[in-house]
Amino acid sequence: MFVRTERLSLRRFTTADAEAFAAYRSAPEVARYQSWETPVTLPAAVALVADFSEGDPAAPGWFQYAIDLDGVLIGDLGLNLHENLMQAELGFTVSPAYQRQGYATEAVRGLLDHLFVDWDLHRVSAECDARNTASARLLERVGFKREGLRLANSWFKGEWTDDLLFGLLRRDYVS
Repeated sequence: MFVRTERLSLRRFTTADAEAFAAYRSAPEVARYQSWETPVTLPAAVALVADFSEGDPAAPGWFQYAIDLDGVLIGDLGLNLHENLMQAELGFTVSPAYQRQGYATEAVRGLLDHLFVDWDLHRVSAECDARNTASARLLERVGFKREGLRLANSWFKGEWTDDLLFGLLRRDYVS
């Protein structure tokens, strides 16, 4: 386990997570603003989870944290640690059954505490599709500042989409 919050653990993925991972990542409402296509098959989930389980959270590049509620995988947080080890990009996905209950906010806050307090990171950034108002609100709720809007910037699932850009500096973070 990397991070413990009041209700959640942020931990490494295990092979036992593949079925739950495939289920929530196959939900059309979850995948709508994400880069993958649905459905996520069980064999694909097994391969992804195996890859995630071998990652190093302290190494540059993407690391996927499993969001665990009482032994149940309810989502994941992706962190792209920059090569300078002083900044990172954040992404998050939560199963529909666990949305609107504060779990995503709690998981993101827990990871931000870890990054800013334990790792002393300088900055964390995030971006989302401008239509994804729930993600934008979550980022603002945990302290991110909206830094920009890139109009028709991404060709995404057959259409041009606008990107909202967010950033949070350690000096501005309130745990």
